[in-house]
Amino acid sequence: MRTPNLPAALLALPLLLAACEALPPAPASQTAAAEGAVCAVPADLTPARPYTPPADEVAADVPVAFNMLAVSWSPQACRSGKDYPDERYQCAQNQFGLTLHGLWPNGADNRHPRYCAAPGPAIPVATVRKHFCMTPSPSLQQHEWAAHGTCGWDSPEAYFEQAARMWNGLNKPDLEAIPAGRLTAGAIRDAFVAANPGLPREGVFIATTDGWFREARLCYSKAYQPMRCPRGLGAPDRERLKLAPTGVSGGASQTTR
Repeated sequence: MRTPNLPAALLALPLLLAACEALPPAPASQTAAAEGAVCAVPADLTPARPYTPPADEVAADVPVAFNMLAVSWSPQACRSGKDYPDERYQCAQNQFGLTLHGLWPNGADNRHPRYCAAPGPAIPVATVRKHFCMTPSPSLQQHEWAAHGTCGWDSPEAYFEQAARMWNGLNKPDLEAIPAGRLTAGAIRDAFVAANPGLPREGVFIATTDGWFREARLCYSKAYQPMRCPRGLGAPDRERLKLAPTGVSGGASQTTR
Protein backbone atom coordinates (compact mmCIF):
# COMPACT_ATOMS: atom_id res chain seq x y z
CA MET A 1 0.00 0.00 0.00
CA ARG A 2 1.37 3.36 -1.01
CA THR A 3 2.11 5.83 1.79
CA PRO A 4 0.16 9.09 1.29
CA ASN A 5 2.27 12.17 0.54
CA LEU A 6 2.68 14.31 3.63
CA PRO A 7 3.79 17.91 3.65
CA ALA A 8 7.54 18.22 4.05
CA ALA A 9 7.09 20.42 7.12
CA LEU A 10 5.25 17.63 8.96
CA LEU A 11 7.87 15.06 8.07
CA ALA A 12 10.62 17.36 9.35
CA LEU A 13 8.86 18.14 12.63
CA PRO A 14 10.35 15.25 14.68
CA LEU A 15 13.84 16.24 13.55
CA LEU A 16 13.25 19.85 14.53
CA LEU A 17 11.97 18.83 17.95
CA ALA A 18 14.96 16.61 18.51
CA ALA A 19 17.29 19.42 17.52
CA CYS A 20 15.60 21.80 19.93
CA GLU A 21 15.96 19.30 22.78
CA ALA A 22 19.66 18.99 22.01
CA LEU A 23 20.31 22.74 22.29
CA PRO A 24 21.91 23.93 25.55
CA PRO A 25 19.70 26.08 27.78
CA ALA A 26 19.84 29.81 27.14
CA PRO A 27 22.01 31.70 29.60
CA ALA A 28 20.21 33.56 32.37
CA SER A 29 19.60 37.20 31.65
CA GLN A 30 22.00 39.61 33.33
CA THR A 31 19.45 42.41 33.25
CA ALA A 32 16.74 42.56 35.87
CA ALA A 33 13.08 42.74 34.87
CA ALA A 34 11.58 46.20 34.65
CA GLU A 35 10.50 47.40 38.08
CA GLY A 36 7.16 48.63 36.78
CA ALA A 37 6.18 45.08 35.79
CA VAL A 38 6.13 43.93 39.42
CA CYS A 39 5.39 47.17 41.26
CA ALA A 40 1.92 48.23 42.34
CA VAL A 41 1.42 51.74 43.72
CA PRO A 42 -0.33 51.51 47.11
CA ALA A 43 -3.82 52.99 47.08
CA ASP A 44 -3.25 54.82 50.36
CA LEU A 45 0.16 56.27 49.44
CA THR A 46 0.59 59.80 50.81
CA PRO A 47 3.40 62.39 50.62
CA ALA A 48 5.85 62.85 53.46
CA ARG A 49 5.86 66.03 55.49
CA PRO A 50 8.34 68.72 54.48
CA TYR A 51 11.05 69.59 56.98
CA THR A 52 13.37 72.45 57.81
CA PRO A 53 16.82 71.93 56.23
CA PRO A 54 19.63 71.54 58.77
CA ALA A 55 21.47 74.85 58.85
CA ASP A 56 24.90 73.22 58.75
CA GLU A 57 24.04 71.32 55.55
CA VAL A 58 22.88 74.28 53.47
CA ALA A 59 25.35 74.92 50.61
CA ALA A 60 23.44 76.98 48.08
CA ASP A 61 26.50 78.78 46.71
CA VAL A 62 28.38 75.74 45.32
CA PRO A 63 28.41 75.59 41.48
CA VAL A 64 27.39 72.33 39.85
CA ALA A 65 30.32 70.56 38.14
CA PHE A 66 28.67 67.21 37.29
CA ASN A 67 25.83 64.93 38.37
CA MET A 68 25.51 61.55 40.04
CA LEU A 69 22.65 59.10 39.64
CA ALA A 70 22.63 57.14 42.90
CA VAL A 71 21.19 53.64 42.34
CA SER A 72 20.53 51.93 45.65
CA TRP A 73 20.11 48.30 46.63
CA SER A 74 16.77 48.50 48.44
CA PRO A 75 17.23 45.44 50.74
CA GLN A 76 20.36 47.07 52.16
CA ALA A 77 18.47 50.31 52.86
CA CYS A 78 15.81 48.27 54.66
CA ARG A 79 18.43 46.26 56.53
CA SER A 80 20.46 49.26 57.68
CA GLY A 81 17.77 51.91 58.02
CA LYS A 82 19.88 54.35 56.01
CA ASP A 83 18.66 56.52 53.13
CA TYR A 84 15.09 57.07 54.35
CA PRO A 85 13.62 53.62 53.62
CA ASP A 86 9.86 53.29 54.08
CA GLU A 87 8.98 50.53 56.53
CA ARG A 88 5.44 50.04 55.30
CA TYR A 89 5.62 50.38 51.53
CA GLN A 90 9.23 49.52 50.74
CA CYS A 91 10.49 47.18 53.43
CA ALA A 92 7.53 45.14 54.70
CA GLN A 93 7.68 42.76 51.72
CA ASN A 94 11.23 43.71 50.71
CA GLN A 95 10.37 43.05 47.06
CA PHE A 96 12.43 45.83 45.50
CA GLY A 97 15.96 45.35 44.18
CA LEU A 98 17.67 48.33 42.59
CA THR A 99 15.83 51.58 43.19
CA LEU A 100 16.72 55.21 42.67
CA HIS A 101 18.18 56.99 45.67
CA GLY A 102 18.39 60.27 43.80
CA LEU A 103 19.89 62.54 41.18
CA TRP A 104 22.64 64.60 42.80
CA PRO A 105 24.27 67.78 41.49
CA ASN A 106 27.91 67.62 42.61
CA GLY A 107 30.57 70.26 43.13
CA ALA A 108 34.07 70.22 41.73
CA ASP A 109 35.64 69.24 45.06
CA ASN A 110 34.37 67.70 48.28
CA ARG A 111 31.73 70.39 48.79
CA HIS A 112 28.40 69.87 47.02
CA PRO A 113 25.31 72.01 46.48
CA ARG A 114 22.57 71.16 48.98
CA TYR A 115 19.33 72.79 50.08
CA CYS A 116 19.64 75.55 47.50
CA ALA A 117 16.14 76.94 48.06
CA ALA A 118 13.22 76.50 50.40
CA PRO A 119 11.59 73.20 49.40
CA GLY A 120 8.07 74.56 49.91
CA PRO A 121 5.11 72.33 50.76
CA ALA A 122 4.95 68.56 50.55
CA ILE A 123 5.46 67.02 47.13
CA PRO A 124 2.06 66.63 45.39
CA VAL A 125 0.57 63.18 45.86
CA ALA A 126 0.33 62.68 42.08
CA THR A 127 4.10 63.17 41.79
CA VAL A 128 4.80 60.82 44.69
CA ARG A 129 2.59 58.15 43.15
CA LYS A 130 4.03 58.60 39.66
CA HIS A 131 7.59 57.95 40.83
CA PHE A 132 6.90 55.43 43.61
CA CYS A 133 8.14 52.42 41.63
CA MET A 134 11.41 54.26 40.99
CA THR A 135 11.84 55.63 44.53
CA PRO A 136 9.49 53.65 46.80
CA SER A 137 9.68 55.92 49.82
CA PRO A 138 7.72 59.19 50.15
CA SER A 139 10.20 60.32 52.83
CA LEU A 140 13.16 59.74 50.53
CA GLN A 141 11.40 61.55 47.69
CA GLN A 142 10.81 64.55 49.96
CA HIS A 143 14.43 64.53 51.12
CA GLU A 144 15.87 64.21 47.62
CA TRP A 145 13.82 67.13 46.33
CA ALA A 146 14.74 69.32 49.29
CA ALA A 147 18.45 68.46 49.47
CA HIS A 148 19.28 68.00 45.79
CA GLY A 149 16.39 68.92 43.52
CA THR A 150 16.31 72.53 44.67
CA CYS A 151 19.88 72.89 43.38
CA GLY A 152 18.95 72.52 39.73
CA TRP A 153 15.20 72.46 39.15
CA ASP A 154 12.27 74.79 39.76
CA SER A 155 9.80 72.16 40.94
CA PRO A 156 9.70 68.59 42.24
CA GLU A 157 7.91 67.59 39.03
CA ALA A 158 10.80 68.85 36.87
CA TYR A 159 13.40 67.23 39.15
CA PHE A 160 11.78 63.80 39.20
CA GLU A 161 11.04 63.90 35.47
CA GLN A 162 14.74 64.37 34.76
CA ALA A 163 15.64 61.64 37.22
CA ALA A 164 13.05 59.32 35.64
CA ARG A 165 14.43 59.90 32.14
CA MET A 166 17.85 58.79 33.31
CA TRP A 167 16.48 55.92 35.40
CA ASN A 168 14.32 54.59 32.56
CA GLY A 169 17.27 54.78 30.18
CA LEU A 170 19.41 52.67 32.49
CA ASN A 171 19.48 48.89 32.17
CA LYS A 172 19.49 47.44 35.66
CA PRO A 173 21.84 44.48 36.10
CA ASP A 174 20.69 41.41 37.99
CA LEU A 175 23.06 41.58 40.94
CA GLU A 176 21.58 38.46 42.54
CA ALA A 177 22.82 36.47 39.53
CA ILE A 178 26.41 37.11 40.63
CA PRO A 179 27.61 34.09 42.69
CA ALA A 180 28.23 35.07 46.31
CA GLY A 181 31.78 33.79 46.11
CA ARG A 182 32.51 36.16 43.24
CA LEU A 183 30.68 39.19 44.56
CA THR A 184 33.16 42.06 44.63
CA ALA A 185 32.96 45.77 43.95
CA GLY A 186 34.58 45.05 40.59
CA ALA A 187 31.95 42.43 39.71
CA ILE A 188 29.14 44.89 40.44
CA ARG A 189 30.93 47.60 38.47
CA ASP A 190 31.33 45.18 35.55
CA ALA A 191 27.64 44.22 35.72
CA PHE A 192 26.53 47.84 35.32
CA VAL A 193 28.93 48.41 32.43
CA ALA A 194 27.94 45.17 30.65
CA ALA A 195 24.26 46.09 30.88
CA ASN A 196 24.84 49.64 29.66
CA PRO A 197 27.08 50.03 26.61
CA GLY A 198 28.49 53.54 26.65
CA LEU A 199 28.74 53.71 30.44
CA PRO A 200 32.47 54.01 31.24
CA ARG A 201 33.79 51.65 33.87
CA GLU A 202 35.48 54.64 35.48
CA GLY A 203 32.02 56.21 35.80
CA VAL A 204 30.70 53.72 38.38
CA PHE A 205 31.36 54.66 42.02
CA ILE A 206 30.57 51.78 44.41
CA ALA A 207 29.40 52.75 47.90
CA THR A 208 29.41 50.19 50.71
CA THR A 209 28.49 49.96 54.38
CA ASP A 210 30.50 47.62 56.61
CA GLY A 211 31.15 45.18 53.79
CA TRP A 212 27.62 45.30 52.35
CA PHE A 213 26.83 46.73 48.92
CA ARG A 214 24.89 49.96 49.41
CA GLU A 215 24.61 51.61 45.99
CA ALA A 216 26.22 52.43 42.66
CA ARG A 217 26.67 56.14 41.95
CA LEU A 218 26.90 56.74 38.23
CA CYS A 219 28.61 59.90 37.03
CA TYR A 220 27.07 62.15 34.38
CA SER A 221 28.04 65.49 32.89
CA LYS A 222 25.97 68.63 33.33
CA ALA A 223 24.37 67.66 30.01
CA TYR A 224 23.49 64.23 31.51
CA GLN A 225 25.99 62.25 29.47
CA PRO A 226 27.89 59.34 31.10
CA MET A 227 31.39 60.36 32.19
CA ARG A 228 34.33 59.25 34.33
CA CYS A 229 33.91 60.01 38.00
CA PRO A 230 36.40 62.77 38.77
CA ARG A 231 37.11 61.87 42.40
CA GLY A 232 37.67 58.13 42.54
CA LEU A 233 35.46 55.07 42.31
CA GLY A 234 34.71 54.21 45.92
CA ALA A 235 35.30 50.58 46.84
CA PRO A 236 38.25 49.01 44.93
CA ASP A 237 37.54 46.20 42.48
CA ARG A 238 39.04 43.51 44.71
CA GLU A 239 36.89 44.31 47.75
CA ARG A 240 34.59 41.40 48.60
CA LEU A 241 31.03 42.40 49.38
CA LYS A 242 27.81 40.97 50.74
CA LEU A 243 24.41 41.54 49.14
CA ALA A 244 21.34 41.83 51.38
CA PRO A 245 18.67 39.42 50.10
CA THR A 246 15.28 40.38 48.74
CA GLY A 247 12.14 38.78 50.10
CA VAL A 248 13.19 38.87 53.74
CA SER A 249 11.14 41.23 55.86
CA GLY A 250 13.05 43.81 57.79
CA GLY A 251 12.47 47.02 59.68
CA ALA A 252 14.03 50.39 59.09
CA SER A 253 14.73 53.56 60.95
CA GLN A 254 15.13 56.78 59.04
CA THR A 255 18.57 58.26 58.70
CA THR A 256 20.04 60.41 56.00
CA ARG A 257 22.62 59.92 53.26
